Amino acid sequence: MTDELQLIDAAKAGSVSAFADLVKSYRVRLLRFLLTRCTSYADAEDAVQDTLIAAYRYLHSYDPRWRFSTWLYRIAIRKAQKLRSENVVEIGDLSDEEGDPLLHCIAASDTANLWVSARRVLNDDVFAATWLRYAEDMSINDISKALDRSDSWTKVNLLRARKALETEMNGENNGSKVYG
Repeated sequence: MTDELQLIDAAKAGSVSAFADLVKSYRVRLLRFLLTRCTSYADAEDAVQDTLIAAYRYLHSYDPRWRFSTWLYRIAIRKAQKLRSENVVEIGDLSDEEGDPLLHCIAASDTANLWVSARRVLNDDVFAATWLRYAEDMSINDISKALDRSDSWTKVNLLRARKALETEMNGENNGSKVYG
């Protein structure tokens, strides 16, 4: 963490290489996360670029009381929402699995993948909370901050998501989505 804070300070002072080093470890993770929120691989890549540009541009506003990853994911969520509203296509409207960007990153060989099922039964915010907790290992507090939700909302919806996924994986789902 100290190295990260040093890179942030150097980047705030104008070091482009420090910023590049700082985001190098987040690029792939951001892309993987944004693939779950965007309608295509190209949109996810665009959202990553937009996120990193915004992070560089507004680095001066970063508050070190929060983890850098929390701040970065919050920007990424906003960029993905903006792209989705511009494109108007909902992920649930993708009819063929080959067009599903999530399958390119995590479920190429197994269509019953937990994350594919999660996206099918969880709404966007609950899916994002679940992804950030279990794929990115973020704390409840960091997830709450990234999603602009309360800790209570995050805890309750993670519990609901686990129950919904258990039901789905056991073949007991009636087709309903979990809404938070």
